[in-house]
Amino acid sequence: MAAIKQLWVKFCVSILYLISLLPFWALYLLSDVIYVILFYLVRYRRQVVHNNLVNSFPEKSLAEISTIEKQYYHYLGDLLVETLKMITISEKSLRKRMQPTNPELVNHYFAQGRSIIAAAGHYCNWELAILGFSLLTTEKRVIVYKPLSNAWVNDYVNQVRARYGAIMVAMKQTLRTFVSYRNDLTFSVLVSDQTPVRHEINYVTTFLNQPTPVFLGIEKLAKMIDAVVIFYKIERVKRGYYRFTMVPLIEQPKQTAEHEITEAHVRFLEQIIRDKPQYWLWSHRRWKYKPEEINA
Repeated sequence: MAAIKQLWVKFCVSILYLISLLPFWALYLLSDVIYVILFYLVRYRRQVVHNNLVNSFPEKSLAEISTIEKQYYHYLGDLLVETLKMITISEKSLRKRMQPTNPELVNHYFAQGRSIIAAAGHYCNWELAILGFSLLTTEKRVIVYKPLSNAWVNDYVNQVRARYGAIMVAMKQTLRTFVSYRNDLTFSVLVSDQTPVRHEINYVTTFLNQPTPVFLGIEKLAKMIDAVVIFYKIERVKRGYYRFTMVPLIEQPKQTAEHEITEAHVRFLEQIIRDKPQYWLWSHRRWKYKPEEINA
């Protein structure tokens, strides 16, 4: 049975590879179809999206919420096909479609002998941006990830993410890995808006008007290796084109108070989402724990 499942997974991956060979204009036609399927036919997590938006923006009318919902599902289609394109996208195309605004910042900190930790959110096309970050330097580029349940799919996804030299590190291996890199300059990206499992909840903050458990990994790692903390801010310029800016948040992590670093990257992401909410991953069950479960 397991062998049949693996064959099925490999068949599906082969189909996705073929789809990724399509030009962008064709992929966006597919995206328009995906929008209709997800929003109108399948109604993919419509209630989750609606509840998340209503709870996050109590000041908005239902008409405004409805507009954001449709914008989100339109963008979700684009996100899916653009992420598929990562499988085969060329370096030339990647550089054109994911442009850094201040790449000199990397060498600025490296020249000081400082490593860099970038917080990122599930905002705009974070996967394409993570692929683009690999082109910023030839020093060690580390992507910390949460493993997928299917080992074969997990390995394949990581191969795609690491196409341009990034080192993939599972969350549970983070501290051990960075201890081994203690004499090297590193540029690392960690997605900051993951949801901890209940027994790993150590800190709860208010995020988008709701009690929200957050990981403390960025803060702990920054203090351990004395790394500069930045935010990896991604903006959509137009369909298929993005720019990203590395925004310094904390330059002296060892001088910060407890949870100061965590609050800094959480508040920054929150403001980005408020500015253009349609580009965040609203179908994610970010608030699956009730307040009484969090505090239990």
